[in-house]
Amino acid sequence: MKGHNVLRFAGYTLAVGFLTEIIYTVYKRLSKKSKAKNDTTEVIFFPDSQVACIDYFTKVNGCVARDCKFSHKENSLSKLFMILSKSTKSMDVCVFVLTCTDLTDLLIQAHKRGVRVRVITDCEQVDATGSQVWRLRSEGVAVRTDESSFFMHHKFVVIDEKTLVNGSFNWTRQAITGNQENLLISDNSTLVKEYCKQFDHLWMLYDPQRGQLD
Repeated sequence: MKGHNVLRFAGYTLAVGFLTEIIYTVYKRLSKKSKAKNDTTEVIFFPDSQVACIDYFTKVNGCVARDCKFSHKENSLSKLFMILSKSTKSMDVCVFVLTCTDLTDLLIQAHKRGVRVRVITDCEQVDATGSQVWRLRSEGVAVRTDESSFFMHHKFVVIDEKTLVNGSFNWTRQAITGNQENLLISDNSTLVKEYCKQFDHLWMLYDPQRGQLD
């Protein structure tokens, strides 16, 4: 009888242990799914039919122009404006071509309010028509170039090390209202971390004090 009770107790113990393991496994899976659901991902497409008004979408008082020539309707560019204008700590921009004055304005404004702004672009684009590189540098924004015979062809931004903006979109007026372009916006921590690492790698690689080989 005593031995029978021991066996029953052992059976109960094994059953409880097995059930606990199942519950824990299910909990981990649900936790991962819940975490994934909390990630925010959005895709925006260009071209826009009109250029969004930067003041209307980013200034506290909005647009005060009586006859504003720009759009006050939400579009892809306005979404990009709002995302960039919300930076509070850092903005790392890695883009092949940078000629759009409005987007450059947002970088300069962020720099002036204490955000660490770093820009990487292609060396052949520095002196291209409409390039904003020298304007950024004159305002104190740190800009580095690849100085290579190959293209620095990335087009991504990491904001506050929390939000990734990545796609085919160069920072040009043609990309806004002419080309078929896309941008993916995500706060997925795994993606953001990888792009942060890549930016830091390129930032060190393109340090003018380091010297490079083509």
